[in-house]
Amino acid sequence: MISIRPANEADSEAITDLWNHYIRETAVTFNSIEKTEDTVKKAVLECYKDKRAFLVAEEHRSLVGFCTYFQFRRGIGYAKTMEHTILTHPEVQAMGIGRALMQQLCAHAKAEGIKSLWAGVSADNPGGVAFHESIGFSSIARLPQVGHKFDRWIDLILLQKML
Repeated sequence: MISIRPANEADSEAITDLWNHYIRETAVTFNSIEKTEDTVKKAVLECYKDKRAFLVAEEHRSLVGFCTYFQFRRGIGYAKTMEHTILTHPEVQAMGIGRALMQQLCAHAKAEGIKSLWAGVSADNPGGVAFHESIGFSSIARLPQVGHKFDRWIDLILLQKML
């Protein structure tokens, strides 16, 4: 059975391991610098300080996914526009875990007065684009060759969901 709950500092190792898998092995994220447990702990604590959500999904007491949101761009004018991150273990994809995480994340953001959530999805991740469209995100723009990873340029697809 899957359970979704707020992340805590004790989840940092499992979150770090999952995030670093995607950083090392895929172009799902353009980031090539691995996360540390300390930076993940700080990110979790920062979310709660700022009244944002950082959620984890567990199955049989093992972390199988996480999601969070953060301000889309700096500046007060963007205070109600957020971007999110969601990652699930590859072996549990297409099992509804991402959908359940995003449902709770969107509900939290809406309750906090957030106007819209953005997703920046690598063009190397068509499943990520399809996932976001299936949960109500609209494709807004394709930014050609703005990401660079594994010695090549990759397009970024921006999707938005109005809350």
